Amino acid sequence: METPKFLMGDNSDHQDSIFVIHTEYPRFIINLVDDEIEWWESFKRDDEEELTTEVAVLIEEASAFYDEEMKRYAD
Repeated sequence: METPKFLMGDNSDHQDSIFVIHTEYPRFIINLVDDEIEWWESFKRDDEEELTTEVAVLIEEASAFYDEEMKRYAD
């Protein structure tokens, strides 16, 4: 099975949240409402600088993924 890079997440206990799951390294769930991230990886202190730049790009990609999915639902 080929897993997509991003998946939408839904939970009726968190109706005001918009969850996007990033399935590749570094794996995480982001709530696009407040940009809170739950990491599924452990990081070393040495990785922090590289991850800061990468995370900003991944947040933009997650937002773009969500926007595209919402366009598809509307059509």
